[in-house]
Amino acid sequence: MAGTSLGWRSCLSVHLAVFGWYVFTLRTNCSLEISDRHPGAQTYGGRWKYLTFLNLVMQTVFFGLCVLTDIIHMAVSNKAARSGLPARLLKTRDYFFTVLAFPVGTFVFASFWSLYTYNRELVYPKFLDDIIPIWLNHALHTVIMPLLLVQMFLQPHKFPSRAKGILGLAVFVALYLAWVLWVHHVSGIWVYPIMSHLSPVGLVVFLGVASLTMAPLYLLGEKMSQLMWRTAGESGGKGKKKK
Repeated sequence: MAGTSLGWRSCLSVHLAVFGWYVFTLRTNCSLEISDRHPGAQTYGGRWKYLTFLNLVMQTVFFGLCVLTDIIHMAVSNKAARSGLPARLLKTRDYFFTVLAFPVGTFVFASFWSLYTYNRELVYPKFLDDIIPIWLNHALHTVIMPLLLVQMFLQPHKFPSRAKGILGLAVFVALYLAWVLWVHHVSGIWVYPIMSHLSPVGLVVFLGVASLTMAPLYLLGEKMSQLMWRTAGESGGKGKKKK
């Protein structure tokens, strides 16, 4: 399946819809009533200790950036778009998508549903069904994947060098792991139930495997983008400007 290089106006319509969806989802998630049955959001680190929530914020910011990029490119000529703010926004959008939004979003989708299928109590205990609406669970863990694929299909993205891309992703992973360990050190809380069932060695293996999985997901995004845009004769850049 080849990607489709739509004009900036068409891309803006899609990005506004997706951005609005993420803003609504983020607002709904933050407005959930906190109870003694699910005190995680009011314990140390709040919602910010969960990768699902961090990814939700990340996707919201990314599609907000897409909206801004579309608007700026609609407002300038093709020549002006090759330098200055428009070019920097495009470069930032591509880096954000290729290094963070796609691999992290794909990891959240794949890891959650893999653990959920194996034993949901390890990642999403059944009592949460009474607290978190089913549609919101899917918004957080399922819908993210098709929306990322829509973005990949909608516009080509220029990947950084493989070394720089994987390094950037590795820095994010290292910072998040440090945050998870710090939360446990300070509060005695493991962010995810599965961690409390593992021995020290098992925990090291689990975190190591989870971390190393990120690199293949980055490469997957790179390969999918190449295959998708090879037919269209694209390897990166921006959509054609149409009014």
